[in-house]
Amino acid sequence: MILLFAVTLGLACTMVRARLTHRTLKFVHLKWDWLVIICVLPQIIAFYIPAVGKAIPDEIIPFIQISSMLGLVIFSLANLFSPGFLALGAGLMSNFIVIAANGGWMPISVDTLTRMFPHRPADYWIIGSRLGQTKDLIMAPADTRLAWLSDRFLLPAGLPQNVAFSLGDVLLSIGAFLLLWSLSRKEVEVKEIT
Repeated sequence: MILLFAVTLGLACTMVRARLTHRTLKFVHLKWDWLVIICVLPQIIAFYIPAVGKAIPDEIIPFIQISSMLGLVIFSLANLFSPGFLALGAGLMSNFIVIAANGGWMPISVDTLTRMFPHRPADYWIIGSRLGQTKDLIMAPADTRLAWLSDRFLLPAGLPQNVAFSLGDVLLSIGAFLLLWSLSRKEVEVKEIT
C-alpha cells in the first residue's frame, strides 16, 4: 500500500515537473529488468489472487518469499548506481534479511494487529498463524528475529485501508519515488572538445 502510494505520487510529480519545465520523460535503462517480472509474479499470484493463493500450501510460501526477494536484491545490486536504487536496494535488503531470519515469513506482532484492528480482542490473533493470505506470520516479540525490521508501522488513522508496513517498505517507497522523479530530469549536455 505504501509502495503503491509512492509510485502514484512519484509518477504524478515527475509528470507535473516535466510539463512545467518542458522536459520529456526519459526512461532509465535498467540492467536485468526481466528479473523483476520473474520475481514479482510469484508474489502477485500467492498474495494478491485469493483463489490461487488459497491453493498454495503455507509450506511453499517461505520458498516463494526468499527466492523472489533474493532475485529482487540481485536486481537492485545490478542497478545500484541508477537513480533511487540506493534506497530501493536498502529496502529490499532489509525486507529480505528479516524474512530470511524468520523462516521465510514477514513477522507481525499481536500489538501491531491490535492497533490495526482495535475492535477485535487481543486473543483473536493466534501466535504462529499466517495472517490471512498475506506474507505475514503472527509472531510473539520474544520469538521474532530483527523485530525492528518487521511489519510494525501503520498508516495514519482515518485512511480507508490500514495496513502494516516495515522500515524496508519505507526505504523501497523512497527509492521508487526517486527513480520515478528522475524520469523528468534535465538532460546533461556533453560538449565535444575539439
